[in-house]
Amino acid sequence: MRRRQQLMKEVSVVLVGIGGYGNKYVEYILREGREKGVRISGVVDPYPQNSRFYDELRSLNVPMYNTLEEFYSHHTADLAIISSPIHYHCEQTCTAVRNGSHVLCEKPAAATVKEVKKMIECREKYGKIVAIGYQWSYNPAVLKLKEDILAGKFGKPVLFKTLVLWPRDTAYYRRNSWAGKLKVNNRWVLDSVAGNATAHFLHNMLFLLGEKMEESAYPESIVAELYRANDIESFDTCALKMTVRKIPVLFFATHAVKERKGPVFEYRFEKARVICNYPEYPESEENLLVVYEDGRKEIYGPTDHGSMRKLWVVVDAVRGQKEFICTLESAMAHTIAINEAHVSMKEIQDFPTELKRVEGEPPLIWVEGLKEAMERAYEEEKIFSELNLPWAKRGEEVKLENFEGLEGEITC
Repeated sequence: MRRRQQLMKEVSVVLVGIGGYGNKYVEYILREGREKGVRISGVVDPYPQNSRFYDELRSLNVPMYNTLEEFYSHHTADLAIISSPIHYHCEQTCTAVRNGSHVLCEKPAAATVKEVKKMIECREKYGKIVAIGYQWSYNPAVLKLKEDILAGKFGKPVLFKTLVLWPRDTAYYRRNSWAGKLKVNNRWVLDSVAGNATAHFLHNMLFLLGEKMEESAYPESIVAELYRANDIESFDTCALKMTVRKIPVLFFATHAVKERKGPVFEYRFEKARVICNYPEYPESEENLLVVYEDGRKEIYGPTDHGSMRKLWVVVDAVRGQKEFICTLESAMAHTIAINEAHVSMKEIQDFPTELKRVEGEPPLIWVEGLKEAMERAYEEEKIFSELNLPWAKRGEEVKLENFEGLEGEITC
């Protein structure tokens, strides 16, 4: 082990955003960085004191800056890890590659398709790696599953669907200045239940439908239904009906329920189903389980939503080792879906006041009957308007061939 450590090229890292999810990167690098040859060369965060590891970083004399430009005026870094708010992803990724750093940027890649395309342009111009942190795309079980999908082991895909019921109280929307926002300072954010908290599960369906290991499939069309129970700009509940590679792909997610459930999903093929978190199959709890037509079952492994494998994979890629990473092109599939959803339903619908309930401290706002409606929609493979629910409103169909993305300022 000592000999291997001596041969490893040290990778210097600048951490951009060390509060919120950024705490996890700090934790893992402080805990395992020395063994894995990773050194923190600086931190960029206007409020570093909000990090759980602020005092420890100070004791290690890690330099701290308000902006990435300030950092690069004094230092260099092999890798920039960007965990900042969504509306800074494009700008900071481009700044990092211009200054010679590879990038690991948290999901989503950016708020808009135009921003992701700008990030791709910068990556190509400066010849750097830009990886996006959809951790399921680094998961060994998911990657093995995709290899077998591409090899035709399960036959052709027939239908993919996912259900996620994740309650979030009002403190969730007060945790920062951009939570639940569509825009901040005229920059698109598009923070929502599908755009952020459950983005992994939407992206995973598109990733597994990609025709190569490194590719995701882009939605050919989408009809969205977007709703909110909370007092926010964006949506906390959605039903998305997409066509991807000519098959139906359904995504249901909400924060406006009392009970947590999911992600529950079924990826249906000609010869098998891939399922997760189905009560009738106990071995599918937090596991990818394949159920074949003849009743055989095969466990591919845990989904491991909290994994930080992506960090060490990207570190090895920076060292020049051939490692699989989630690319900007792959991540853009999710951004396309979210942008299309907002175009499909330009006016987010408020749930009827008489259906909203408030309880707990901090208060949780939930919608009477929504859990049952979402479970029914998932089972019947229909969106809410197709179930004739009185509060449901169908969005317009948006097709990728005519889709230019959202209009707005590109600052990166």
